[in-house]
Amino acid sequence: MEVAEKERMPRLSLGEERNMVTQLLLLNVTVYILLYFIKIIYQLENFSVADFDNDILRNTVVSAQPMTLLTKPWTLLTAMFTHTGFWDIFSNMVWLFCFGTLLQQASGFRVIVPLYVFGSLCGYTFYIAGMQFVPSLQPLAAAGAGVMGAGAGVTALAIGVTTLAPGNRVFPLLLRGGIPVWIITLIYIALYLTSVFTGNGSGATLLYLAGGAFMGFLFMNRYKKGHNWSARFNAVFFNVSHVFHSKKDKDALREELMEADKPSRKTANPAPFVKVGHIPEHKINELLDKISEQGMQSLSPEEKETLLRASREQEPGN
Repeated sequence: MEVAEKERMPRLSLGEERNMVTQLLLLNVTVYILLYFIKIIYQLENFSVADFDNDILRNTVVSAQPMTLLTKPWTLLTAMFTHTGFWDIFSNMVWLFCFGTLLQQASGFRVIVPLYVFGSLCGYTFYIAGMQFVPSLQPLAAAGAGVMGAGAGVTALAIGVTTLAPGNRVFPLLLRGGIPVWIITLIYIALYLTSVFTGNGSGATLLYLAGGAFMGFLFMNRYKKGHNWSARFNAVFFNVSHVFHSKKDKDALREELMEADKPSRKTANPAPFVKVGHIPEHKINELLDKISEQGMQSLSPEEKETLLRASREQEPGN
């Protein structure tokens, strides 16, 4: 197997350890199934769809009215995982898997959830502001409109990976050299715009997606400069999720994860590499594991050169 090929292509397995894309997929699908069964129960008990919307969805989606949102702050979290239509969740999960996997391969698993959450929160901000200040949207806000779904979070991942690695390519077997990531992102945006302008979506939804796009660009632009905004988010989440673990275990795992949080900087003048004989297999495995967990950017120039030499050594005739 070519080491260079393994270095370039993301692993698309849903079962990998620390695959945050998998966790987001499962959470979104679980919430969708839960809401679907609740809706069935309402119908079996002879309640109307309006009753379901009033009792459940109004307490799940983010309201366009700021005062209503203040009384239901938990919706800032629940709305980003809420879908009620099959095609809505299907399309969002396909794009989440696509862009999330590409970004996870390029930057590591530690930025996926923070960027998804930050993108959704920024999407809410754009949506609520637009609903308050755009005259044509104000009647919708007054009528009790709200927003939900993974759209802003997925858009943040899409713009994020495009900002970080626009030249990365996918599907090398379909087209010679593969398709650049930025083209996949353009297709994603074009499909959303087509859906809105053909009447299958709301123009207000574009505000939600625009907020996610803005955060995706800003987040990854700072990441490239060495500022990782996900570090504090991950630290808080770590403390909450490991509250019952021993101090020794927590300290060991925290040290490991802090290394994954450090964005890599490109060295302007890397030190010259000195070739030293055959590369041990365990060294190659260590580098491949590092790519899987932290992304290609976590490798130093020397480590990248090591993988390249290992690939050449495995070619026939070498």
